[in-house]
Amino acid sequence: MSDPLIALTLLGVMMLCLAAGLWVAISLGVVGLVAMFAFSNAPAGLILGTTLWGHSHSWPLTALPLFILMGEILLRSRLSQDMFSGLAPWLGRMPGRLLHINIFGCAIFAAVSGSSAATAATIGRMSVPELTKRGYPDSLIIGTLAGSATLGLLIPPSIILIVYGVATEQSIARLFIAGILPGFLLISLFAGYVAVRAWMNPDLIPHEEGQFSFLEKLKASRNLLPVALLIVGVIGSIYTGLASPTDAAALGVLLSIALAWASGSFSRALLIDALMSATRTSCMIALILLGAAYLSVAMGFTGLPRNLAAWIGEMGLSQTELLLALTVFFIVLGCFLDGISVVVLTTSIVMPMIDAVGIDPLWFGIYLVVVVEMSQITPPVGFNLFVIQGMTKYNILRIAKAAFPFFLLLLLGVLLICLFPQIVTFLPELMSS
Repeated sequence: MSDPLIALTLLGVMMLCLAAGLWVAISLGVVGLVAMFAFSNAPAGLILGTTLWGHSHSWPLTALPLFILMGEILLRSRLSQDMFSGLAPWLGRMPGRLLHINIFGCAIFAAVSGSSAATAATIGRMSVPELTKRGYPDSLIIGTLAGSATLGLLIPPSIILIVYGVATEQSIARLFIAGILPGFLLISLFAGYVAVRAWMNPDLIPHEEGQFSFLEKLKASRNLLPVALLIVGVIGSIYTGLASPTDAAALGVLLSIALAWASGSFSRALLIDALMSATRTSCMIALILLGAAYLSVAMGFTGLPRNLAAWIGEMGLSQTELLLALTVFFIVLGCFLDGISVVVLTTSIVMPMIDAVGIDPLWFGIYLVVVVEMSQITPPVGFNLFVIQGMTKYNILRIAKAAFPFFLLLLLGVLLICLFPQIVTFLPELMSS
């Protein structure tokens, strides 16, 4: 059987498994077994056992459950409310006013949670009732929240960057550094869009009655100190080389517990609840990674990635043409799978193609995460859309419509990092020089 037919057969098996309601991890394993039994002579069962055992322990991957636990603790503490009250006085005079709380609040929380869904849930619980009460338009409240919460995938410490780094053997610390400037780029695009909407239609944004003096703003900013301390402790220890991402994640858990307890809004029951929630999420991701690991090994035995890479090379596709095709592919795939599943499903197939055309794997990791961010706000499987629907009870299509301008802004972000790759590579090169 030819390689394209093998690829289509395995893709069909995957779609069939997902349509039947199998877990993504089990679907990955089934596709791997089919590939081993049908298209190779290797002992499928023996390789399954050794692969699962070999990939069940990974020191870099230890950072993943720790960062998830840190986000769960913050989700249940008063630190998130303090962040809102600290930002609000500074944003009342900006075009778009308090809508920017969704953008900057998500950016700050993304820097301490690493999760898009946790960012949407935490900031949404604070901002949606308050902004609705003040008369801000629902479409912009929902849109800014859905779009800005995707920053949780990019701004370090990013869970999905850890997954990509482990799957492709890239430095997680360098990936974290590479995500900083693209993160600021997306924040600027989101804030600029809100400002332009406010300038074009001033009546859209309600007038804020309260005015704050500079001293009052500084006083309110004290509420941001705990979150700032957490960001400096976690991210600063990584960038200065004092700690690995795993060590920094452990430090982040300890700091988040201490700060949450000091705020008076945390208890042993909430800590246990956070531990259980983080355990469930971590086990789900770990199972997906194990399934993906076996699929990657199976692909190697079939020779499909190597042959596909050679086929791509023979086609003579330029980097631009390949990236254009992959962008469409990832957007379509993201309509049906969550971000982590997209990464682990595709890396074993895509990376040989990337290497064949000479694309930097570090840059590609950031590109992939930004494209995957779009999948968080596209139906039918947009995680951020479901989180916001749970809070607002709005129709999912209404939420998707409100988020669509931010989907386009993310697409613009992809175009900009393709045209100016230095946005991604500048800081890692600076840190290594």
